[in-house]
Amino acid sequence: MRFAKQKGSAGALEAHHERTKAKYASNPDIDTAKSKDNFHIIKAKEPYLRETNRRITEVGCKTRVDSVKFVDTLITASPIFFKDKSLGEIREFFQTAVDFLSRKIGRDNIFAAVVHMDEKTPHMHLCFTPITSDGRLSAKEIIGNRVSLSKWQDNFHAHMVEKYPDLERGESASKTARRHIPTRVFKQAVHLTRQAEEIQTILTSINPLNAGKKRDEVVVLLQKFFPGMEKLESRIRKYKREIDQLESDNAVLAKRAEAGEKVSIAKQINENQLKADYHNLKRFVDSLPDEIKRQARTLLKEQQR
Repeated sequence: MRFAKQKGSAGALEAHHERTKAKYASNPDIDTAKSKDNFHIIKAKEPYLRETNRRITEVGCKTRVDSVKFVDTLITASPIFFKDKSLGEIREFFQTAVDFLSRKIGRDNIFAAVVHMDEKTPHMHLCFTPITSDGRLSAKEIIGNRVSLSKWQDNFHAHMVEKYPDLERGESASKTARRHIPTRVFKQAVHLTRQAEEIQTILTSINPLNAGKKRDEVVVLLQKFFPGMEKLESRIRKYKREIDQLESDNAVLAKRAEAGEKVSIAKQINENQLKADYHNLKRFVDSLPDEIKRQARTLLKEQQR
C-alpha cells in the first residue's frame, strides 16, 4: 500500500485511473484490449475534482493554496499471489483492502476505488479526501511521517494476512532508510529499452540503397527517445543511493531465490535490473553515429522553441 498526496488538478490522474484515453504511450504495460476487465469497488459519481471539492465543502474544511486535496492510494501484491485466482477472488482481495481503509479513514472520505486488470499485475487505485474526524483537511495528520507510514503498513498487513496468510509484509522503509523508487522509473527504463531496440534494428538494416530513408526514420525516433532519456537520467540521479542498494542486494536475492526461500524475490530481482538497463541505454546512445545524434538534437531544439 502506497500513498501519493495530490494538491492540484486531478485530470491526468483521473484519465489514467478511469482509462478515458484511447492510447497510453507513456505506459507500455497497459494492454487496452484488456481494459474491459477493469472494475470498480467504488465508482466516482462525478469527476475527481468535483468529488473532492464537494466533500471538502460538505464538511466545511478550511483550505490553503498548497493543501493536499486528496490522496491516491495504490494497493497490490506480487504477480505470484494473483496467479490462478478468479476474477471473483481478485475482487474479494481488493474489497478486503477497501474495508481496511474505510475503517481507518472513513468510508465517506473515499470517492473512487478502481482495479486495473490491464497491466502486468492487478492493482487498485483508491482515492480519498484526508479529512479528520473533527472536520479538518489534514493529510499530515491522517498519513503521518515515516514512522506513522510504517505503522500503516503493519496494520494493513495484519488486516490482510488474517484472510490471506501467505502474504508477506514488505521490508520497512523506516528500517532500511530507503525511499521508494516509483514504478514509473522502472516502466520508463523498459519503454526506452524498447525504443532503443527499434532504433537499433533500423540502423542495422541500413545499406547504400536505403541509407537516406532509414537515417531519417532514426532521426524521427530519436526526437522521441532523447527527452525520455533525459528524464530517466534525472530520476536515476535522484534515486542513486536506492538503486545502488538494489544492485548490491541482487546477488543475495538470487541465492535466496535459487534456494526456493521466497517466490516474491523474483520480482525484486527484476527490479534490480534497473541500473543495468540504464547503463545499456547509455551505451546505446554512445554507439549512435555523431552526425545522426546532432541532427536529431538540432531538430528537437527547433521544435521546443
